[in-house]
Amino acid sequence: MVSLENKLVVAISSRAVFDFEQENRVFEESDDGAYRALQRERLDQPAKPGVAFALVRKLLAFDGAQPDDAVRRVEVVVLSRNDPVSGLRVFRSAQQMGLRLERGVFTRGRTPWPYLEPLKANLFLSANEQDVRAALEAGFPAARVFPSSVQASENHPEEIRIAFDGDAVLFSDESERVFRRDGLGAFQAHEREHATRPLLGGPFKPLLEALHRLQAEGLGAMRIRTALVTARSSPAHERAIRTLMEWGAEVDEAMFLGGLDKSSFLKTFQPDFFFDDQTRHCESVSRVAPAGHVISGVANAQPDHRP
Repeated sequence: MVSLENKLVVAISSRAVFDFEQENRVFEESDDGAYRALQRERLDQPAKPGVAFALVRKLLAFDGAQPDDAVRRVEVVVLSRNDPVSGLRVFRSAQQMGLRLERGVFTRGRTPWPYLEPLKANLFLSANEQDVRAALEAGFPAARVFPSSVQASENHPEEIRIAFDGDAVLFSDESERVFRRDGLGAFQAHEREHATRPLLGGPFKPLLEALHRLQAEGLGAMRIRTALVTARSSPAHERAIRTLMEWGAEVDEAMFLGGLDKSSFLKTFQPDFFFDDQTRHCESVSRVAPAGHVISGVANAQPDHRP
């Protein structure tokens, strides 16, 4: 029986893997009918690579040319609000560009995130903020992609490079709340006092653990390299490192930047994707690398409009 159990499953929207920004503007400026008509008109025209194209290509290369579902360890599934005919263009574009995309769910305007559960997804990438919020609330690692992000570097063809922010991404937002409420001094004191108490997991802990399992297998030519890129600095760095040790989930590089701009460091690391909970960091990094906004934690709390 075919199953996605025990695999790294990435669910990705059409706009994340391919550049459908021109088509999306037609949708926003006109209606669904005009959008679908344009996609039909362009069925045989391959879409250009989108912000997550390089990541998808490398993920699919992790298994090489394995023809058998049963032995593959990575699966990428298109999960999209597109209609099925537009989905046909997605699959045709993938085939023409050499991407092994075989599975897809197309919901024609309805929210697709409920299908993350039967897919057993470890990650959901979408340009739709509402879908990403809903997926995170349901417990799935998810990020809103920045379609205008630059394409990933081609300097590391045999490495999947993924970088994570710490608080509210890999870790819970417990410490971030202290910082926002009481300031930097209180934050540093809180982290020094609780240095040996591991932080609770954030929304992307399951993805880091899944990547770590793949990395530990050490099979094939493709490798995974991860980085923690955080505004923490000494003494708050210790709790972050001890937390990762407690989880048994390593990162290859750690950058404790103490408030320095992250973009120059990520330009050097050259990730295939970077995940952060703060829009300003994502916008800055998107000029040098693909970025995804993790809409979670206190930084992204929606105002309570109840009387």
